[in-house]
Amino acid sequence: MSSYDITSLNDFIIRKQKDFPYATGELSNLLHHIGTAAKMVNAKIRKAGLVEILGKAGAENPQGEQQQKLDRYSDEVFIDALKSSGQCAGIASEENQNEVVFTGEFAGRGKYVVCMDPLDGSSNIDVNVSVGSIFSIYRRVTEREEEVSIVDFLQEGSKQVAAGYVIYGSSTMLVYTTGNGVNGFTLDPTIGEFCLSHPNMKTPETGRIYSVNEGNYIRFPDGVKKYIKYCQENDPPTNRPYISRYIGSLVSDVHRNILTGGIFLYPPSISYPSGKLRLVYECNPISFIIEQAGGVATDGTGRIMSLKPESLHQRTPFYCGSPDMIRKLVGMCC
Repeated sequence: MSSYDITSLNDFIIRKQKDFPYATGELSNLLHHIGTAAKMVNAKIRKAGLVEILGKAGAENPQGEQQQKLDRYSDEVFIDALKSSGQCAGIASEENQNEVVFTGEFAGRGKYVVCMDPLDGSSNIDVNVSVGSIFSIYRRVTEREEEVSIVDFLQEGSKQVAAGYVIYGSSTMLVYTTGNGVNGFTLDPTIGEFCLSHPNMKTPETGRIYSVNEGNYIRFPDGVKKYIKYCQENDPPTNRPYISRYIGSLVSDVHRNILTGGIFLYPPSISYPSGKLRLVYECNPISFIIEQAGGVATDGTGRIMSLKPESLHQRTPFYCGSPDMIRKLVGMCC
């Protein structure tokens, strides 16, 4: 591809403004600022081993999990970028117990709110394994003359206007959807721009990869155990046994399965009877992307994006991936 064929993230966003007849550039500006924040986080991750930013921060997030130093840094970077965009009136983040409300004439009147996990899988940083950021954008439901409130963030996933993730791996990619397909952009470090590399991403109807923490097998529901055994059975006509691949970073596991076909499972367990992943800022945005790529996302009984959140940090069982594999799983679990 010659330099004349390159489409940057910003160019692509501007071209896609027509997808939103009610928008006048605010969403494009917001996505641009998310891309800028992702570059800053990427730069810090790339030199994490050379500076004092690895390891635990000495505090816990609202879920009682140890915060990493990079968790705090990423949270601050995204909050600053979103506030400075002037289009975001508040943010809900894994790292904060309550929503962060932006005030003032510039940010407080923003049309959108953002829910996000600033650094998914951050404990993997210490061992040089891929991590990611996840974001979800909603139009606020409160009046723009008012401060945003919890109701702006507790919307069904079906009301998202955009969602995406950034994967910081061997290359850095930003993948997002605005409800008209999924497109992926790879960061070109020579020019410092995200460039379109994976247009119109589609997940295969089926695949051979299943992603689950099998160390928790004994604690899983019987239906999930049955499906895992099905994946492990030798049946050449159906391309089984399947291949087990689990990274422990939601973004990394989902990204691989979108590209190659597969299924991701995070079922309820004895330790986490409601599941462990968070509905608002993990499962909803990933579900939007998965569905737009032709896949399916469910809690085992229904569509993830139809669930009405009751709290910012609400957990849910989560299964997503290639349609044929999800149908087989649901048939065994229900």
